Amino acid sequence: MIARTLSALVILLFAAAAQAQETRRQYLSGKGSDDAVPWEFMCTAGAKSGEWTTIPVPSCWDALGYGTLNYSHDKDAPEQGQYRHKFQVPADWRGQAVTLVFDGVMTDCQAKVNGQPAGPMHQGAFYRFSYDVTKLVKFGEENVLEVTVDKKSASAGINRAERQADYWVFGGIFRPVWLEAKPPQHVERIAIDARADGTIAIDVFGGGAGAADRVSGQVFDINGAALNGAAVGSAFSAKITDGKARLEGKIDAPRQWTAETPNLYVVEVALAEGDKVVHRVRQRFGFRTIEVRKGDGIYVNGKRVLLKGSNRHSFWPDSGRTTSEKLSRADVMLMKEMNHNAVRMSHYSPDEHFLDACDEIGLYVLDELAGWQKSYDEENARRLVGELIRRDVNHPSILFWDNGNEGGWNKAVDNEFAKWDPQNRAVLHPWELSFDVQTKHYRSYDEHVALCRGDVIYMPTEFLHGLFDGGAGAGLGEYWDAMRASKVGGGGFLWSFSDETVKRPDGKMDTAGNAAPDGIVGPYREKEGSFYTVKEIWSPIVARRVDDSSVEIDNRYDFTNARECTLRFELRRHRGPWDAQAGHAVVANWQQKVDIEPGQKRVVKLERPAGSTQEFDAIALRADDPTGRELWTWVWPVRAPQVATTAPTGGTVAAAEEGGRIKVTAGDLAIAFSKETGTLESAARGGKALPLTNGPRMAVGRSELKQLTHRTEGGDVIVEATYDGDMKRAAWRVRGDGWVELDYTYALDGKFDFFGVSFDLPEQDVKSMTWFGHGPFRTWKNRPEGATLGVWQNAFNDAMTGYSNLIYPEFKGYYSGVRWMRLETSAGPILAALDDPELHVQVLRPRFPGDPKPISPTTAATRRAPSSQLSGNAWAQFPAAGFSLLHAIPPIGSKFQLSNTTGPRGQQTTASGEYRGRAKFYFGQPPAGAK
Repeated sequence: MIARTLSALVILLFAAAAQAQETRRQYLSGKGSDDAVPWEFMCTAGAKSGEWTTIPVPSCWDALGYGTLNYSHDKDAPEQGQYRHKFQVPADWRGQAVTLVFDGVMTDCQAKVNGQPAGPMHQGAFYRFSYDVTKLVKFGEENVLEVTVDKKSASAGINRAERQADYWVFGGIFRPVWLEAKPPQHVERIAIDARADGTIAIDVFGGGAGAADRVSGQVFDINGAALNGAAVGSAFSAKITDGKARLEGKIDAPRQWTAETPNLYVVEVALAEGDKVVHRVRQRFGFRTIEVRKGDGIYVNGKRVLLKGSNRHSFWPDSGRTTSEKLSRADVMLMKEMNHNAVRMSHYSPDEHFLDACDEIGLYVLDELAGWQKSYDEENARRLVGELIRRDVNHPSILFWDNGNEGGWNKAVDNEFAKWDPQNRAVLHPWELSFDVQTKHYRSYDEHVALCRGDVIYMPTEFLHGLFDGGAGAGLGEYWDAMRASKVGGGGFLWSFSDETVKRPDGKMDTAGNAAPDGIVGPYREKEGSFYTVKEIWSPIVARRVDDSSVEIDNRYDFTNARECTLRFELRRHRGPWDAQAGHAVVANWQQKVDIEPGQKRVVKLERPAGSTQEFDAIALRADDPTGRELWTWVWPVRAPQVATTAPTGGTVAAAEEGGRIKVTAGDLAIAFSKETGTLESAARGGKALPLTNGPRMAVGRSELKQLTHRTEGGDVIVEATYDGDMKRAAWRVRGDGWVELDYTYALDGKFDFFGVSFDLPEQDVKSMTWFGHGPFRTWKNRPEGATLGVWQNAFNDAMTGYSNLIYPEFKGYYSGVRWMRLETSAGPILAALDDPELHVQVLRPRFPGDPKPISPTTAATRRAPSSQLSGNAWAQFPAAGFSLLHAIPPIGSKFQLSNTTGPRGQQTTASGEYRGRAKFYFGQPPAGAK
């Protein structure tokens, strides 16, 4: 119950509170991009300038085709946006204190109401500010609001921090505008410090003038029930002194707030004169305690946590910085789907509805004062710190404040944060050590491991910089293993959540070169391959098959027992290579609950349903969180895929030498092999040539044909090539049932990005592919996670991740664990079945932004960046081939790092000795009944 005895007066105050006045709000704009309201508008320079028109508010005018759209800084002449809007103030607001509130204007803002200045110019784009317009508005009548917005600030300090940054620099009234009405004497704001043990302290700040001299508070649960132990209606109160009061109390055994358990409460604070309540406000909050334990870790409610997050801009391609509550909630849900428990605001404070969603759904937040590599001047920094914290202080999701970014901090204002924050949260300097937390960005793997083994808390606020399909997920597995093993690890934040690609008024998507496509998801939140990699690596429940009847469950939650999750098992029979559809059939399924405390693991026996005796190919386990959201699905094979051969045709297989080739026929199949190279020269079914040719040849290395022979064996024809050089032998067996088997051997020593054998496969002939293996996304050596075993199907596309043709999954690339693959071509299907699940398959060659670039055999000496630097280091080498069977595939780099600095899997693979591969091909349409 509340930890003090209360007078009867306080109880009476709450009895009267139901009749008290609350703050009233009237929007002059829309609340976001999805309900914006037209205002009169003129832009003074750039496109569509010099004429009055209308524009939706809130919005960014340059994102809508006005003025000039710029990335990183204001390159052209300063632009000014002039706005006019007519509105009415309700007549019954007369006698109230009326405030005009702007939630965010880029950048300098001057407002007039009915021709009179509302107050001084406001400078600083990402912060809420307001004017008292009580004496300027006409009640019950029409009013005119005029707003002048300078895109480029008159303050060098503001421009330095906000408009010389690695993001689009928009202009406009980009967040909502509204009026507020409060009683003449009122509660201006409150700041809450609610701890995990139930203690609560509330700083109450009064506004206006009057005789009210007492405030009281009451805590409610989220459903409106008063929290007070046994004494329903009890509350806590304090007297106002110099316009301020502090309320203190304690709640027994509150439900604590964490990212896993986002339990929220509401406090109602009432301002009273005697027994009359004149104003009351309500505020959501959560009970939780944050600690930075020096040399140890980050603690929430006494439990050490690892933050798993990414950096997020407030951004949408069609509307720039103007977003919506719907988008905020969708982004938070997408992060939770990716198994994030945290998010960093980059590089400014977000819309408040984003923080609301983090509070409700559960994400730890780093909230940031703007400043990208350059800081505000001290005067502006002090003012804007106050604006930042006054708005955001009561969000339980916020664990830390960031004072700028990468040198954009003004250390003179570090202590300013605590003046506004009764919780005294730590203030970080992203990219350096501050408040006992080391936040260094973009360390190499070796540096990362050294920091993880150090004696200072290490939590990189940016790492593994994404670009196109590189970074983010690539390398994360090994970075995260080091973080989990660290005694001082605090987690980390990937750069970044989404591609910041603008849709220009002409419909073109503008990436600003390689500046914007840094995301794990695309600009419209398309899920790229790294999305699934992050999802798997950061799953708080991890499963490992022990045998066909048991799995080990590792509970990596911080606060949640695994029994609150659901394990959903399936026995699957995968569809075959000639089935019309991809996917699988479920033979049996069941659910299990397991009792495993956070941080513990144990082996669990599978509780298969009685009578489930049908044959199956794989065991699948989907782990769902307490809300039913999928954490990850694991699929483990229990037998090799059954690739049925076609029924023997009874036809004769015959071979003959014709000019420079050996030609073999089997029914309507005709195969030719070059006597010059020993490779497959052509394959035709029913006279229609299939486009797989010129292989097997070394994907890297050299070979020279020594001998090509053919013979008949058991009714089949065997064509065998032997070589000098790295390729040793390739033997083809053409069978009477229409299958063609390949057995090859090569020897190789040295370090390579890839090695194996290749074929020609012209891109223009390929329509789609269906395969059994890991998918549906391609893999890299340092990004094997995120792909799931199954039967997948992709249609051809020419996507360049995050840059152009944003179709996912991408078609071209490396695929792992492939046991069979059916390529649909313009001349018919080609089926390849492999007997080694460790082989990788290359299908065509992806383009990277900045192509063309040379493709050559890769050795340590030739491993270099593309001729164009647009791809940064986020590129990889490919064989000069359309189809390859490979024992090794390359890693991919990130924006700032070559792959060889991102960990062991980022290195080239060392080839040593002899390698063998086996494959079976069927060219063309199979006979009826094939599966």
